Amino acid sequence: MPQLPYLAGYPPQIIDRVRDLLASGRLSAYLLGRYPSGHDIRTDRALYDYVLGLKSQYLRSSSPLSKVAYDGRIGLVHQALGLHTFVSRVQGGRLKAKNEIRIAALFREAPLPLLRMIVVHELAHLKEREHGKAFYRLCEHMEPAYHQLELDARLFLLQLERHGPLYAGDLFGRSDLKKKGAEI
Repeated sequence: MPQLPYLAGYPPQIIDRVRDLLASGRLSAYLLGRYPSGHDIRTDRALYDYVLGLKSQYLRSSSPLSKVAYDGRIGLVHQALGLHTFVSRVQGGRLKAKNEIRIAALFREAPLPLLRMIVVHELAHLKEREHGKAFYRLCEHMEPAYHQLELDARLFLLQLERHGPLYAGDLFGRSDLKKKGAEI
């Protein structure tokens, strides 16, 4: 039985279904059926605008974002697909806060709903630091299909690792993912 590193903790019936998709070679067909194309949010500026749009829609009163960017090293360093950092500094007589969101570069070539799921996850950290019930309620508020998209993101990672890019022109192949060892 093949190991499914991204699906630890999922119920056996889901794992069995994924194993069946892998064994029959239908994983890419499943993903392409759900997500026929990638997105056009390729630059850090476009990503920043996209994230700010979601933030202004759902989290207007939260702390401002200093930076939003794709990061090619994020999986290597942090074993993650997205990263939210918060730094407080004393500047003069005031406390200055700085929030940054970094998204793994492999999401440049992912379907838009999967990018949205990662962005929603990182935005939720502006309000809730820990992964608890309140955190996941907030994620579901911003993206009602959050949990299905999280599973599909894990399947997307399996696709990259086992069979390579899902879309033509994908810059990231399975060797990139194996080096990163990315997890959600």
